[in-house]
Amino acid sequence: MKRPIGTIRQEGFTLIELLVALGIFLLITGAAFTLLGSSQQRYRTESQVLNSFQEARLGLDQIVRDVNDSGYPPPSFNAGDPTQFAYSPFAWSPSYPGTSCQIGTCATPGDFDLIVETNPNPQDPACPPNCVQWIRYQLQFPPVVQVPTLMRGAVFKRVGGDPDADTSAAGVLVPFVQNVVNSPAQPIFSYTCDTSAAPQLPPLPCPLATAADKIPANIRDVIINLIVAAPQPDATSGQQRIVTLTGRGRRVNPNQ
Repeated sequence: MKRPIGTIRQEGFTLIELLVALGIFLLITGAAFTLLGSSQQRYRTESQVLNSFQEARLGLDQIVRDVNDSGYPPPSFNAGDPTQFAYSPFAWSPSYPGTSCQIGTCATPGDFDLIVETNPNPQDPACPPNCVQWIRYQLQFPPVVQVPTLMRGAVFKRVGGDPDADTSAAGVLVPFVQNVVNSPAQPIFSYTCDTSAAPQLPPLPCPLATAADKIPANIRDVIINLIVAAPQPDATSGQQRIVTLTGRGRRVNPNQ
């Protein structure tokens, strides 16, 4: 006796169910890729901020070291050869090495331009004994450079030389810190001056000092305020990311 052969019906997904599942999958995948893209963009932005911070920090540290070393060696070390001693901790123009220039009227030192006179590497074999350099920091703006950039350059002091002209020669100044956004109301350099009438007192801000004290040779402290922007705006807010670093260099070498 034969049993009737029956058919077994297998249940499956309908077309509507497949479309719904596909739509949910596409939504989840799209959200995941959007989140991944946003995270990558934020990572790039944070990396740029970190790089700007590190570059500015290294630059600030170098400026502080140069200011601390300014005025070395003093004239009493070797008064016979002007290339082997620092006439003044800070070279200036006009009237170098005269004293007619006052803080606020000098081209250098100024709010965005500073020339340090020192021997930064006494043990350098390429440097003759007590050789002195002029080290310049100058903020330059487009179209001289692509973005506002603090430049740095160093040249050996020479007999009859001019610190302004010699450090402005072609190829001397090179990019040091980029994307510097200091404004006239936010100078990079400001100064305190010794008070000759009361030397036991702390130095005064140079604008408050007397005319006799407000000269580059009398500068005691250089306050550095460096404001640097990241190359790209923030990925989330679209605002420019700013890093502000401050430091103080104090020259310890005498004027004679």
